Amino acid sequence: MAENDGQGAGSSSDGLEVLVVDDESRLADLFAAWLTTEYNVEAAYDGESALELMEESVEIVLLDRRMPGLSGDEVLERIRADGYDCRVVMVTAVDPDFDIIEMGFDDYLVKPVSKDELLDVVKNVTSRSDYESDIQEYYSLVSKKSLLESEKSERELDDNEEYAELCARVDELRNKVDDAVSGMKDHDDFVGAFQDLPGGS
Repeated sequence: MAENDGQGAGSSSDGLEVLVVDDESRLADLFAAWLTTEYNVEAAYDGESALELMEESVEIVLLDRRMPGLSGDEVLERIRADGYDCRVVMVTAVDPDFDIIEMGFDDYLVKPVSKDELLDVVKNVTSRSDYESDIQEYYSLVSKKSLLESEKSERELDDNEEYAELCARVDELRNKVDDAVSGMKDHDDFVGAFQDLPGGS
C-alpha cells in the first residue's frame, strides 16, 4: 500500500490499528488524540488518502460520510469490495436513514461525539471482532435497527419493506447467536458489552 506520511498520526508501541477519516482535519486529529493512548492511530483527511492508508493490519476505521471527492459511503464500499476484514464505524453529522440497511458498517455515531462515546464504540466493535461472523452480523444489524427506531416514526417503519426484512434477519440471527453464546462462561459480560447501542446515550 502507498506510504503517506503527510497525514496526522498518533503512536502507541502496540495495540489495535485505527484509521480515522474526516475532511475536518482538526476533528480527525482530535479523535486520533483521544484514541492514541490505547491504539495505533492514523488520520486521513479525504477518501482517497484513506484508501491509500488501508492495509490488512487496520482493524477499525472511523469514517465520516459527507466528504468532498470520495464520500464516506464510497470509501466504505471500496473497503468492503477490496475484502478488508476490519470493523467500520460511521462517525458523521448525517442522520441515519433507511439507506443504512444496505451499508456494510458495524456501528454508527451521530456528531457531535464525546470522547467517552468514541472510546466506548471502539471498545465495543473491538469486542465483536472476537466472535464468529453470525454474531458480528447480528450486532451490526441490531445497531442499524436501533438507529432507525430512534430516528423514524412507527408509521415510517411499518411502511418500509427493507426495515421489515431487517427485523426478520435479526430474528433469524438471534436464535443462532443465542445458541452460540449459551455456553459462554461470561454470558452477562458478553450481553452487557452490546447494550449501549447508538442513540441510547
